Amino acid sequence: MLTSTLSALLLATTLTAPPATVDADAVDAVVEAYRSQTTLPGVAVAVTRGTAVVRTAGYGRTAGGAPVSEHTAMAVASVSKSFTALAVAQLAQDGRLRLDDPVQAHLPEFAPADPRGAEVTVRQLLDQTSGLSDRTAAPEVGVRTLREAVAAVRGAELAADPGTRWDYHNQNFQVAARLVEVVGGSPFRDHLRRRVFEPLGMGGSETVDTERDLPPSARGHLKVLGAAVALPEPPAFGNGSGGVLSSAHDLAAWLIAQNNGGRGPTGGSVATPETIAATHTPSARSGSYALGWFTGATGSGAPLLDHGGDLFTSTAYQAVLPASGYGIAVMANTGSRHGDAQAIGERLIALVEGRERAPAEDPYLVVDLVLLGAGLGVCAGVVRGVVRARRWAAKRRVGPWTAVRLSVLLLPALLLATLGGVVGLLYRGREVSWLQVAYLYPTFVLVLAVTTPGCLAVAATRVAALVRRQGPAR
Repeated sequence: MLTSTLSALLLATTLTAPPATVDADAVDAVVEAYRSQTTLPGVAVAVTRGTAVVRTAGYGRTAGGAPVSEHTAMAVASVSKSFTALAVAQLAQDGRLRLDDPVQAHLPEFAPADPRGAEVTVRQLLDQTSGLSDRTAAPEVGVRTLREAVAAVRGAELAADPGTRWDYHNQNFQVAARLVEVVGGSPFRDHLRRRVFEPLGMGGSETVDTERDLPPSARGHLKVLGAAVALPEPPAFGNGSGGVLSSAHDLAAWLIAQNNGGRGPTGGSVATPETIAATHTPSARSGSYALGWFTGATGSGAPLLDHGGDLFTSTAYQAVLPASGYGIAVMANTGSRHGDAQAIGERLIALVEGRERAPAEDPYLVVDLVLLGAGLGVCAGVVRGVVRARRWAAKRRVGPWTAVRLSVLLLPALLLATLGGVVGLLYRGREVSWLQVAYLYPTFVLVLAVTTPGCLAVAATRVAALVRRQGPAR
């Protein structure tokens, strides 16, 4: 008995007092080293241990030029899923629903075209095993509210029987957020404010519907040729799946609650320890995905709960290390292509575990430079092709092989016209607009946009030269 009591006291001491080697200065050193090696304009970071805050801070500037502080509201993107999962779990804790109830029992408006939709349970929305998929769901065109997001599911087919396959799909959490509204009887944003943000002292946090609701502090950048360019976020709907805005100060309280059985730094509780544990536990079918959290291991083999978040102009990352009591959250104002938030988060995990941290690098800078060089080469080739069109035509006979050679010049135009569909295949069949492709691969799209008219100009001048060489029809 005495041994177990001493062990419990030792564990409590370990979880509430950060070690001397991981303090605010050590956190700052990791973040500033990363920023000095990259072109990350602004980032906010929270590191906690047990019920103690090790560091909350902002670094750099927002897209509008204001300093980033620990209170700057930034987008957490898909990190929002853990908030939505907790909101649903709170209703289960209250006895308002059960996680294994069919969704339609509480939300009749959830009516996919596929009859198997009637079998989808609340838990399957939250652990991404509902059968809904980016490959089969209707696009979220024109969606502006959670009610409309659920209505958009009516045209959806299921990619698998409910509960049989894991498939990451944002609309699962949009449906779940609407479920919170209907069962809880208040707008989703009000539920989060009343049941999550206020009890934890997260006064600077909220959830929004679309990119139009983002405040100036939450707008971000693209990186082009290593330079950060401030741009607005492309149109999208994200409440429930990616709409939460928060700050380093507020996310510290959220992390503490995850490691403290649902109780925040000031004593406010958002759930019982059993409810928090349920959100951290995957089902047999969901693999490593719990309810809004991925489960796994750190580089040292310690248990890890984490989730990333990507917008086109910003990223976020959160991690909870249950064995040591650490929590880490990062929000960066650069887009998903670079993953700066997760890269910093992984370096901070290495810091608290005493592991060596790799230097930061930007592989896309090399890619961008190669693409730029290729674009300049294409421009030179276009000029040469137009100038030498007559000489080219003089060496060719009109026939099938000449037509094939000319048709090759149409390939850039074909790729440009179908680019959204091609990239969509790389993103699990998701609908991807041309504008979104431009945000994901700006240098490639720029080079393609220059190449296309150039190749068409070469094709046109060569055809004209062939026609002139043939002379007037007899």
